[in-house]
Amino acid sequence: MAEVVCIGAHPDDVEIGMGATVAQMVREGVSVAIVDLTDGEPTPFGTPERRATEAAEAAQALGVERVTLGLPNRSLSDTLEARRALAEVLRALKPRIVVGPYPRDAHPDHVAASALAIAGRFYAKLSKSGLAGEPHYPARVYQFAAVHSALALTPSFVVPVDEEAIAAKRAALLAYRSQFVDNPANAGLIERVELQTRYWGSLVGAPGGEPFFATETLAVPSLTSLL
Repeated sequence: MAEVVCIGAHPDDVEIGMGATVAQMVREGVSVAIVDLTDGEPTPFGTPERRATEAAEAAQALGVERVTLGLPNRSLSDTLEARRALAEVLRALKPRIVVGPYPRDAHPDHVAASALAIAGRFYAKLSKSGLAGEPHYPARVYQFAAVHSALALTPSFVVPVDEEAIAAKRAALLAYRSQFVDNPANAGLIERVELQTRYWGSLVGAPGGEPFFATETLAVPSLTSLL
């Protein structure tokens, strides 16, 4: 069971886009799970075994449960089979909130993962579907930004995070040594991600922040609730 399920195409996607928010939610007593649709391999310095070890270490740094579906990396698609596989995980975890990737991205796997997060949520509620578990419909789907394109994004809202959460995000990213330490093509990426986190925080008067995008219209109780 998890109140929030965060879905990424690859191990490290969720950590890049919303790792500090995850760490802060866990510290506040919210149950959170990460679902990696693929194992992220092949990569230049990784192996399936190494990535699994790194993903487990990153999950420990954030304090979350982690599930890997094992769908095909580099050819991830919004297929009926993938929807059903994700829907069964959502039925088992029964989240109130699902968070998937932002849909505009140069990486086709991220685009497919965004579509699967929305479709998996819908399929999880279907009756007479032959899916394992009882039907379940998460109340909301949001999206995080971990994009491979240079985009000027306007989020629906920013979650402010504190220094402890930023440190946990950095520790989780450092767990992926095959991606961010050994691979010279990604030199400085962790620092850039932290700068982005601090930029979003500067817009909301916090040490850090992470942007999110609503897939449906949001309601607030009153204007003063947004203070």
